[in-house]
Amino acid sequence: MKMNQRSRIFGFLLSLVSLAALRVFTVYGAPEWPADTGIMAQAGISMDENSGTVLFGQNIHVALPPASITKLLTALIVAENASMDEQVTFSHDAVYNVESGSGNALALEEGDVLTVRDCMHALLLRSSNQAANALAEHVAGSRDAFVTMMNEKIAQLGCTESHFANPSGLNDEQQYVTAYDMALIARAAFANDTVMEVGSARRYQLPATIKNPSGLPIAMEHRLLITEDTSSRFYLKGAVAGKTGYTSLAGNTLVTYAVRDGRGVISVVLKGSQPQYYIDGKTLIEFGFASFQNIPIAGAETFLQEQDGVETEDDFYQSSELYLEEGACVTVPLGASFADVTRSFSLELGNDHPKTAVARLSYTYGERTVGSAYICAQNLHFSTEPVPVSLLETEPQTDPETQEGETEQIPFAFPGGWAAAVGLLLLLVLTACGVFAVWYRKKKEREAMELRRQRRRERIREMGYSEEQFESMLNERLKSGAGKRR
Repeated sequence: MKMNQRSRIFGFLLSLVSLAALRVFTVYGAPEWPADTGIMAQAGISMDENSGTVLFGQNIHVALPPASITKLLTALIVAENASMDEQVTFSHDAVYNVESGSGNALALEEGDVLTVRDCMHALLLRSSNQAANALAEHVAGSRDAFVTMMNEKIAQLGCTESHFANPSGLNDEQQYVTAYDMALIARAAFANDTVMEVGSARRYQLPATIKNPSGLPIAMEHRLLITEDTSSRFYLKGAVAGKTGYTSLAGNTLVTYAVRDGRGVISVVLKGSQPQYYIDGKTLIEFGFASFQNIPIAGAETFLQEQDGVETEDDFYQSSELYLEEGACVTVPLGASFADVTRSFSLELGNDHPKTAVARLSYTYGERTVGSAYICAQNLHFSTEPVPVSLLETEPQTDPETQEGETEQIPFAFPGGWAAAVGLLLLLVLTACGVFAVWYRKKKEREAMELRRQRRRERIREMGYSEEQFESMLNERLKSGAGKRR
């Protein structure tokens, strides 16, 4: 009896120890993914701009009409395919072939000529449908051709649930987007210097047009970007850029981008209502900043120290030849650490990878993707493997007509035979080609960098600033929490 009692007591104590251990595991385990937010709009997303991590999602894979947030994609394609100083002539079709009731707030007319820069500001600050049409015709020759470019571009960005039918965002049965895809588009747009320059402007002066001979001042309409009163419910600390949208089918749509302490967060709202959609956009941004943190991958990852190197399909790179992509990070809940993420390795690079990338590390937190980093080579290898000399050598030939007693004149012979000499020469040529290819690639990269710098200097001069003044202005914006993507 005493033995049974002792067994019961022992079992009871063992259960207490098990429960205590379970409690310790719960307390000290990786934090749960925050979900303490919500929005009134039909769909919305909060995305970390640095890592691309989805922080919060509501119906993010439901396709809905985008309205004028479409113009962020239009601006990105224009920025990648046209110079800001090019002249754009407005055709009859660009001005008048728009949806009835969509308006022409800037009174643009057939025959007006503006620069791409002028049109881009009209596009993003005042949401001009006429500017969208004119830019599309200027870049691609026709709106249909430009729409093809739009759908090709979103495919490159990894968008699989959306389709575009016009550059303005006006109603069309074949024009739809998901909140997730729109966040990918916005992330790419805000990474473009030209789109950021225009999309973060608060006001702009349009030059003279046919119906506005004195020019026309225009201003940003996005309330979260222009509200400076910190007591207002529309004030958003660190707001940098964004785009509004509205059509009868889409309702109110909104894209917002804010930066604080080097972190960027993007929010997208679809099928919202006035004025709640601004509150929804702000809620998603605030949630992203308040509940998450970014951890730099390069400073925490030990993969290259753990491996001898990386073997690709064509070559092998020692760890000493490799480095992790700078600026890459994982986004995890506050209180989590890098040890809480799971790493996976792949040779599949995907789109828009660095030229020096040879592999990729991806990270998950639970089942959520929270970031990635490319493994890059300091110097890409060039395959110049020669044909073995032994395969090029031939057997010496005997001349049957050589008579006994005669001294045969033997010409100079390269060691291994002339075939070996040809092989060595081929090896030297291939090696020289490889060296030249590396030199030429670096030369083109330097030229491209100098060209970008020159264009940037020209844009700054055209804006009426010196480089020192422009840098000072950017620093002031960063101090107030509004900065460009790193």
